[in-house]
Amino acid sequence: MKTTRPALGPLQYGVIVLTVLTALLHIGLGSSFFQDVMGKIFILNGLGYLTLLAALYFLPQFAGVRSFVRWALIAFTAVTIVGYFVMNPMALTSPPGLVVKAIEVALIVLLFLESRK
Repeated sequence: MKTTRPALGPLQYGVIVLTVLTALLHIGLGSSFFQDVMGKIFILNGLGYLTLLAALYFLPQFAGVRSFVRWALIAFTAVTIVGYFVMNPMALTSPPGLVVKAIEVALIVLLFLESRK
């Protein structure tokens, strides 16, 4: 099993920045209404992003399954986007929410491009 960390180039740094950004936005928003169940879901979502990112690039134990982790991060991001529109009746009127969704779409694009290499 390959145990080295992957080489990080511009594409990978883009994935890292977008993943950390969306994770921090979810954690920050969730912290603002932590008493509510949705606040806890937002925090868990942010932690999920960080966990998958760590498995993708920084944990050598996952070297043999990086392709699977990448697709899991794509699926996780897609479910987050769909969940936003399903759970939020005012989704299209929330500029901050739409900005986060744009970040997540860009993340999916970068992950897909990386999978093609």
